[in-house]
Amino acid sequence: MKILIKHETKTRLRVHLPQERMTFREADILEHYLQGFSYITQVQIYERTADVAIFFEGDRRQVLSALSAFSYDSVQIPESVIENSPRELSAYYREKIATDVILHYAKRLVMPVSLRKIWERIKTVKFILRGIRSLSGGHIQVELLDAAAITAAILTGDYKTASSVMFLLKIGDTLEEWTHKRSVDDLARRMSLRIDKVWQVTDSGEVLTDAGRILCGDRVVVRMGTVIPFDGVVTEGEAMVNQASMTGEPAAVRKSEGAAVFAGTVVEEGEITLKVTQTEGCGRFDKIVKMIEESEKLKSALESKAERLADRLVPYTLLASGLTWLLSRNVTKAVSVLMVDYSCALKMSMPISVLSAIREAADHDITVKGGRFLEAVAEADTIVFDKTGTLTKANPTVKGVVSFCRESEDELLRQAACLEEHFPHSVARAVVDAAAEKGLLHEELHAKAEYIVAHGIASYIDGKKAVIGSYHFVFEDEGVIIPPECKERFDALPDTCSHLYFAKEGKLCACILIEDPIRKESRQVIEKLRSQGFKHIVMMTGDSAKTAAAIAGSAGITEYYAEVLPEDKAGYIEKAKADGRRVIMVGDGINDSPALSASDAGIAISEGAQIARQIADITISSENLESIVVLRDLSTLLMKRIRFNYRTIVGFNTALIALGVAGILPPATSAMLHNGSTVALGIGSMTDLLPVKE
Repeated sequence: MKILIKHETKTRLRVHLPQERMTFREADILEHYLQGFSYITQVQIYERTADVAIFFEGDRRQVLSALSAFSYDSVQIPESVIENSPRELSAYYREKIATDVILHYAKRLVMPVSLRKIWERIKTVKFILRGIRSLSGGHIQVELLDAAAITAAILTGDYKTASSVMFLLKIGDTLEEWTHKRSVDDLARRMSLRIDKVWQVTDSGEVLTDAGRILCGDRVVVRMGTVIPFDGVVTEGEAMVNQASMTGEPAAVRKSEGAAVFAGTVVEEGEITLKVTQTEGCGRFDKIVKMIEESEKLKSALESKAERLADRLVPYTLLASGLTWLLSRNVTKAVSVLMVDYSCALKMSMPISVLSAIREAADHDITVKGGRFLEAVAEADTIVFDKTGTLTKANPTVKGVVSFCRESEDELLRQAACLEEHFPHSVARAVVDAAAEKGLLHEELHAKAEYIVAHGIASYIDGKKAVIGSYHFVFEDEGVIIPPECKERFDALPDTCSHLYFAKEGKLCACILIEDPIRKESRQVIEKLRSQGFKHIVMMTGDSAKTAAAIAGSAGITEYYAEVLPEDKAGYIEKAKADGRRVIMVGDGINDSPALSASDAGIAISEGAQIARQIADITISSENLESIVVLRDLSTLLMKRIRFNYRTIVGFNTALIALGVAGILPPATSAMLHNGSTVALGIGSMTDLLPVKE
């Protein structure tokens, strides 16, 4: 494609495409294409002028080469990217606001005064009806106050004030609606499913298949700890399914043959085979949006308090207006009071502040499911870390295999991978990856495998019972013995690695050494969290005391617990909360799920198990733990903004009422200042909280 360079700097190009304007679809295709190049850091597309601003690193010739090779027809783009694009929504609201502003001021210039008065009276009817509807519901709300103020202005012949009030209310409603929709849609997109592979049931057995190739009518197996990828009906098996992502109810629901299950819900226990009735991209996004909009989780305690106060203040504003008229017999002063209320600003700025903070968190690869959890992060004094995949790298690797039987190390690794491939854990993934790197094929050798959370897996290979898992599970629960001739070699296993034990027929066959190095930023992050006010920073792990001590020491953590079970983590959090502490849990595995649910705010690392990401209140997509520091800063600044808005609204509007009663401010000026401050606070609440990095 030929392009025209309109402007350029060392790291930025603005180019024009050979067309008058782009459609929204074309803009989405081009943006998707350009963002696929690692050297392009940011893309801004202007559909109306067919211009593109490209920020890049390195040689500009790479960018120009990419643009010259581009054509709309040659780019393969998932349909979900087009369906869930915010581009058309933003364009609609920008045009709506621009049109309203132009029409409002053009009407004053063009329309005769007599016609304007008639038009303002007609528009007043809508606000009066809204006020009556609020009364019919048994509540005195801000809609009644708006109706009274506008009606009073019309009755006193102050049409200019009435027109300004109605215009500002309309702009305010549009801004609030736009911000809410943009924030909710962005949050929903980030909560949408990202499932690449599923286990499909075929005539030849289970086959790992691309999720995009699944059709309605196909059968899919879903095991414990994994997200159900499609809507469907259970044809085999039984499971406890957590449906919180769809219904908001935390308690798992039993699903057996014939029961309907929904995409995005999580199998907590058991295993099911489902017949797919609806594939990806058929309403899932809409369901998430509805869940978010209806969920009380979006509201922090401060936000809910502000909204309740807003509703309670409306009757007092009406009473103040009535008393002003009775005492002064001055309609102008009474109308000045009516023109000012606390509710508009409180109800507009608070939700916008929260939703904008959620959007800003998303810009930092942090998905937050509600303002309540940002408040919890801001107020927390205790943070609990899981070790594996959290403080240590999300992708542990197999350093070696030690054989304690006659079978070769590669054969034992192959058998272990066959068991581990079905289950969602970073250690299981390490075993499977190690087998793949060696080219070891591990078709189904075993009978149905049973997964015991935080312990291991039990199954049968060639009719022999096989177990793989932790020391506690293999030696204490299963009673596995170490061959006497191997005792010395067993005692010499290195403490620097985590150990995964594999046994058959009650005898130890192998120990798989898992290298689980600490994240390089862990110590620095711990120090920053301590400086941010966390009084208790805790690490909990199922690993041995030696391994735990080494990792905790490297991370700068003084309080740690080793060889703990999932219920121990949750128990610690419950006890801390009972002692009056606010607790955050950071984890990545199935074994962290009870603790994530028990905490005031559960944070999941996105590389971890699907069930952890679904149950958690916050998900971090970045591979760097610095995101937790960013989250704490963002949450603290949000609470400061909410308190600032609260004080500003109450103080400023109280002053306007006092000046109106004193006769210093006429109704038109009171209305203009009140509505102007409301819109200004709303726009201010949409701005980013964190400073832009250089």
